Amino acid sequence: MATSPAVLLRVYAAAIFLSAALLFAVQPMFTKMVLPRLGGSPSVWSVAMVFFQAVLLAGYAYAHALTSYLPGKRSVIVHLAVMIAATLFLPLAIASWWSRPPADATAALWLLGLFAVSIGLPFFALSANGPLLQAWFARTDHPSAANPYFLYAASNIGSFLALLSYPFVMEPLSTLGQQRWGWAVLFVVLIGLIAWCGVLMLRSARTADGPVAEAFSGPPPTWANAARWVVLAAVPSALLISVTAHISTDIAAAPFMWVVPLALYLATFVIVFSNRPILRHEWMVAIEPFFIVALVGAMVFEIRDIKFGSFALTTTNSLFVLVALHAATFFVITMVCHGELARSRPPAQYLTGFYMWMSAGGVIGGIFAGLIAPNIFTWVLEYPALIALAILCRPGLELPTTARTRLLWLGAAAIVAIVAFPGLTERYVTDEKTFNWTIGAMLVVAGLVSREALPFCAVIAVVLIIGNAYRPDTDVRETMRSFFGVHKITETSDGNYRVFLHGTTIHGAERLRDEAGEPITGKPPLITYYHPNSPMGVTVKATRARVGGPIKVAVVGLGTGTFACFKEPGDDFKFYEIDASVEKLARDGNHFHYIKECAPDIPVVLGDARLTLAESPDKYDLIVLDAFSSDAIPIHLMTREAMATYVSKLAPGGIVLMHVSNRHLELASVVAGIAHANGLVSRVNNRAARDDEEDARYIFTSTAVISAREENDFGELLEDKDWQPIELDSTQRVWTDDYSNVLGAIIRNLRKQHATSGE
Repeated sequence: MATSPAVLLRVYAAAIFLSAALLFAVQPMFTKMVLPRLGGSPSVWSVAMVFFQAVLLAGYAYAHALTSYLPGKRSVIVHLAVMIAATLFLPLAIASWWSRPPADATAALWLLGLFAVSIGLPFFALSANGPLLQAWFARTDHPSAANPYFLYAASNIGSFLALLSYPFVMEPLSTLGQQRWGWAVLFVVLIGLIAWCGVLMLRSARTADGPVAEAFSGPPPTWANAARWVVLAAVPSALLISVTAHISTDIAAAPFMWVVPLALYLATFVIVFSNRPILRHEWMVAIEPFFIVALVGAMVFEIRDIKFGSFALTTTNSLFVLVALHAATFFVITMVCHGELARSRPPAQYLTGFYMWMSAGGVIGGIFAGLIAPNIFTWVLEYPALIALAILCRPGLELPTTARTRLLWLGAAAIVAIVAFPGLTERYVTDEKTFNWTIGAMLVVAGLVSREALPFCAVIAVVLIIGNAYRPDTDVRETMRSFFGVHKITETSDGNYRVFLHGTTIHGAERLRDEAGEPITGKPPLITYYHPNSPMGVTVKATRARVGGPIKVAVVGLGTGTFACFKEPGDDFKFYEIDASVEKLARDGNHFHYIKECAPDIPVVLGDARLTLAESPDKYDLIVLDAFSSDAIPIHLMTREAMATYVSKLAPGGIVLMHVSNRHLELASVVAGIAHANGLVSRVNNRAARDDEEDARYIFTSTAVISAREENDFGELLEDKDWQPIELDSTQRVWTDDYSNVLGAIIRNLRKQHATSGE
C-alpha cells in the first residue's frame, strides 16, 4: 500500500520536531539539576555546552556510519535498539554514585563525567535522529527527497520552541520532577514515531533512476570544503559560550539567561536552511559591520550606564540594553557564518557527512571557549578574539595564494603586531582624551573598510588591543581566572584602596592608607558591605549580645576575608568557600590583610556550601550567606531545602543572615518565602544610605534578610527600625530545588525601581 507524500512528510517532520524539542529541552533542565553541585557557577553551562556539542558530534558520526555501512532495514533495527536502550536511563537523574565535585580546575572534567554517566546515552540517541531521519527521507520517493535540508529547519524550530518554552513556561509553571517524567513519556512516544519513519522509508524507497535520483547525486566534497565547514561552525559555537558566560555572569546562572543566546543560535539554522529565508544572507552580510563596530565600541569604552543628555536609563535597564546589543551582534555574526554554511552545502548524498563536519566545528569551538580558554587566559580574552575571527568568516576573503593577497595578509599582521608591541602605543595614548579620540577614529576607519574582510579584521583587532592593553586610566593590578569566574584585583589611582571584583561586582576592598596618606598597619578597617553599621555588622553585634559571650559563626562565601575581622577572642568562625583560588587570594598578604591580621588560623572549608555545611557536626549562633558570583545568584542556596539545611545547623536562638543586594533581581521576598516554609520569621534591612556611607570611601549600603525560629531570637534588632518585617505574598511560589523563577525576580525588581522613581 503506497503512502501519500503528505502523510510521509508529516510523520518525518513530527519525529524530527519532537526529537529536536527533547534534545534541547534536556539541556537547560539537566544543567539546572547539576547547578547545586558546583555552586551555581555560570561555567557549569559553558562546560555543559561542550558536552552537548561533543555528544552531538558522536551522534552525527554514528548516523553517518549507519547510512554508509548499514543502510536500509539494518539501520532502522540498530537505531531502534539504541533508542530502547536509552530508556534504561529514564526518568533522567543525576548519577547518585558519582563522586563529590572538586574545588579546583578539575571541576570541568568532573562535570563532563557526570553528564556522560547520567544522560550520555539518551542524549547520544537523540543527537543522531536529525541527520539520520533526513537521510532516510532522502531515500524515499517523496518529491522533496532530493533536498531534505528543509527538514533541518523543522528540527531547529523544535529546538527553538523547546528552549524558549523552558524559562517562560516550563520553569515557572512546573517542577523538575514533573519535567523529568514528562520528558520520559515523550521520549517513548518518539520511539514509536521513529519506528513509523523506518517503515515508511522501506515502503516508499525511491527507484535507482529518475529525476529525484539524479538530483540526489553530485561531486563529493573536498577536504577544503570540510575545513571551511569546520571553521564556519566553530566560530559561532565558541561565541555562543562566550556570550552566554558574559550575560549569565551579570544576572543569574539560570536557564532564563542561557537559552536566549542558544535560541538565537538555533534560529539562525531555521532561517538559513529554509527554502525561502525571511532574512536574506546578503542583508546580514551588509549590516554585520554596524553591529560589530557598535559592540566593540561599547566593550572598549566600558559603557555601563546609558545616558543621552538629560535622558538616562536605570542601571538595570541599561544592562538589558547592553545585553541586547551583545545578543543581537551574536545573532548577526552567526547568521553570516551559518549563511555561508548553507550556501556551500553538498548534495543530499553527502548530507550526513556535511552535518558531521559542521558538528566537529561546533565541538572545536566549544572546547576552545569552554575548556581551553579559561585555563590559558587570565581574563575573557577569547570573546574579543572571536569577534575579530568572525570578520574573517565574511564572504570574499581571499587566502594568501597570490602576490597581492600575500601582501595584504602580511600588512594586516604587521599592523596588529606593531600595535601589540609592549610599550610602543602607550607613548602616544597617554591620557583618557587621546585614548577616546584614537578609539573613535579607529572605529570610523573600521566602518569605512568593512567591505573588505581582512582590513576590517585588522582595524578591529587594533581597537581591541589598544582598548585592553593601553587604557591610560586602567587600575587593574592583577586578574585571576578559575572555573568559577574571573577575579580582578585593582587599586584606586590615589593608592588608598585595593579592590576585589568578581565579574563586574565588588566583593571586597581594603583601605591601604589613612587620611594622612600613611600606610595602614595592623588590623584593616572594616569597609564595603561589612562596616560596623552594615546589616552584617549590627547582626554580629546583636548575636554577641544575645549569646552573652563568644559566638560561633559560619560564613558562606569568603571574598577577601573581611568578615574575619568581626572575630573576637573566644569566637569560633569558619568560612565555607567553593573556589580554591579565592582562599589563596584571601590568605596572601600581598593582596589583602584581613585574614592575616585578624584570624590567620581561621578554617576555610572548600566545596559547595550546601554539601559541606550539611556534613558539619557544628551548631552555629549565626550563619551568614554572601556567596554571589558577580551579580549571578547561586539559586541552589536560596531554596526551601537549602534553608532547611541551615536551620538544622543553627544553635538554639540562632540567626540565618542572607546578603541579597542585587542590581537586577528582587530576592528579599524569595528568602522570606523559603524561611516561612521552614517555620521561620524574617526581617529585611533595606534602608537608604546613612551619612557615614559613601561609595568613594568604599562604605556601601546593602540589603540583607535575617531569619530565625522566633522573633525574640533577633534580640536588640527588634528595636532597630532599619529591620522591618517582610509581608509575604501568597501568590508568589516558594523556591525549591525543583522550582525557581528568576524571571519573576527580575520583573519584581523592575517594578520596584519604577515605583521608587515615581514612574
